[in-house]
Amino acid sequence: MRRIDAIGIGLGVFIAGGLAYIGLQLVGLDSQQAGIWSQVLLVCGLIGWLFTYAFRAVEKKMTYHQQREDYEQAFFQKRLEELTPEELAKIQAEIEQEKQTQV
Repeated sequence: MRRIDAIGIGLGVFIAGGLAYIGLQLVGLDSQQAGIWSQVLLVCGLIGWLFTYAFRAVEKKMTYHQQREDYEQAFFQKRLEELTPEELAKIQAEIEQEKQTQV
């Protein structure tokens, strides 16, 4: 995430809190109650985002992990394409031999 993105998100959350406060006042809550409930909404939103972030981190569904897996896949694919047919047959024979010794 770029720095400008973080600033934009922070500004968006700040504006959303202000709009929630104004909206709650328009619904009929006094300023103190509107302030409390707008803070409750923002804290619940933050906690919800935190749980989704933790879930993505534990499940390794983050952008970094996905980019790394894609890179490794492309790297091994390129290495596989560079092998001669004899080298490929030799590797396949070694894999078959390992499978037989594990059984």
